[in-house]
Amino acid sequence: MKLWSVRRHGVENVPRAGPVILAPNHAGFIDAPLLMGTCPRPVHTLAKKELFKGPVGWVLRGVGQIPLDREEPGRDLLEAGLGVLEDNRILVVFPEGTRGAGDFSEMRTGLAWFALRSGAPVVPIIFGGTGARGRTLAGLPRLRQRLDVVFGAPVTLPTGGPRTRSALEAATEQLREALVSNRAAAYSMLHDPEADLRSSRRHDDGPEPCA
Repeated sequence: MKLWSVRRHGVENVPRAGPVILAPNHAGFIDAPLLMGTCPRPVHTLAKKELFKGPVGWVLRGVGQIPLDREEPGRDLLEAGLGVLEDNRILVVFPEGTRGAGDFSEMRTGLAWFALRSGAPVVPIIFGGTGARGRTLAGLPRLRQRLDVVFGAPVTLPTGGPRTRSALEAATEQLREALVSNRAAAYSMLHDPEADLRSSRRHDDGPEPCA
């Protein structure tokens, strides 16, 4: 049974090869699995370590997900993330660090760190509808609700600059401004039926099951 009607937009913005960093907003419980199911390439996500318990943890590790201690993100975690990019794969970094309003009002510096160290393009991801709450499934959108995943245009930071705290914070602010702009453009498109139809005709593979 199809639980939600999922539509993706702008998938052509994800490079077909090479290292890529996906930077999604985070307002819903299903954001990470939804991205795994809609991205045209396999992804590796930095996920909170609390999820890696029991059988669920085996599954997450089996599909290449990386446990994250949000209180003490050590050097091993950073090296694991860089390793994903050095292998020309896709790394998912939630810039806000946790679920919230999903508006990028506050961001941690991890996204900029990976972008500066790797030189990989950052593709903004905007979710529509995942923060809504239904009555049937606790904490999840209502059944058969439409959910949107918008892949924005890549942003690339210049590399080779000083590796200082101030440079990292400046890069974080640069990325935050780009993500906020992408979020506004995505929501404007999603709330404009004609623009949404044009986007669907060009880029959308149609509704996808998410069960």
